[in-house]
Amino acid sequence: MTANGRTSTAPDVADVVALGESMVTFLPSRPGRLADVPSFDRAIGGAESNVACVLAAAGHSVRWVGRVGADGFGDHLVEAIGGYGVDVRAVRRDPARPTGIYFRTAGDRATDAHEVAYYRAGSAASAMSVGTMDLDAIRSGRILHLSGITPALSADCLGLTRELTARRPGRPLVSFDVNHRPGLWRDAGHGHGPEVLLELARGADLVFVGDDEARDAWGLDGPEAVRAALPEPELLVVKQGATGATAFHGAPGPSGADQVTSVPALHVDVVAAVGAGDAFAAGFLSATLRDLPVRDRLRHGHLMAAAALTVPGDLATPPARDHADRLAALDDTAWGSLRLGPGWTQDGERPGDRTGEGADEEVRTP
Repeated sequence: MTANGRTSTAPDVADVVALGESMVTFLPSRPGRLADVPSFDRAIGGAESNVACVLAAAGHSVRWVGRVGADGFGDHLVEAIGGYGVDVRAVRRDPARPTGIYFRTAGDRATDAHEVAYYRAGSAASAMSVGTMDLDAIRSGRILHLSGITPALSADCLGLTRELTARRPGRPLVSFDVNHRPGLWRDAGHGHGPEVLLELARGADLVFVGDDEARDAWGLDGPEAVRAALPEPELLVVKQGATGATAFHGAPGPSGADQVTSVPALHVDVVAAVGAGDAFAAGFLSATLRDLPVRDRLRHGHLMAAAALTVPGDLATPPARDHADRLAALDDTAWGSLRLGPGWTQDGERPGDRTGEGADEEVRTP
């Protein structure tokens, strides 16, 4: 039995449990304004479920815990996420609330022309709470992955996230991706987003945050300023876009300083700038589960992000583990000369790459 009197649906231990809202996303059949696009293709979207799918595709045991409507869209989400090899047994169905959906244009999200229309208010996921979710299933992983999107959905979701980030003995390693979404918090009415996200991040063991969102949310400029505001997490990863990523790790010494590891981003022929942040987190978590050095964890994050950037959608087939390991082990000069384009995750199957020296199709000086 669970703490709230319910039978646990998934008591076995997974490598990672990811909790959060997943939605059905509708992608335009052609470029243009939402008002002009005549038809859309259906896909799935959700920061935490994206991480779960990438990790499962990379060979880890992963559980996604969420709440969807007792409707066709809920059926599709559960089936699609389960199709990646993710355990979806702990997903709850809500007979009274719908599954969230959203529509977006085909353009780059960074441009003013990009449009997104969300239909998630009052969704089944917004009813996630300490009382409606299986806490045993949520805590049944070596790592529990959360994001700052969930607490913005409702006061109950915020309460659940606070419960899961409370420091207590025996909890799994808590991973928290800040994922600051100002629009969600603007309509939330149950807390000031930046303050809440800082509070929750301080309760996590591993935190991912972009330097741009740290600047927008907290007025912090640069990785060192972020670390000064977030000294509690054992490991803090500050993503710096095309520049790279910096990790602060290890127990601070008498001087208050901890270890700092920076890894430059790869040169990537970008197809679509979507899903890279979730893929980076998945790559870093995968390497963390394998207890790799922090430099290699950052490199695996960059490699997974490159896989997402070189396909049209949010989710990409990750490189084979031995292929990724060979690239992550390159010296700094070779790492800096890598340029990855569409199809690069399959390059490990080419005869030139099996030599261990890298194929011409994959390693090019930009």
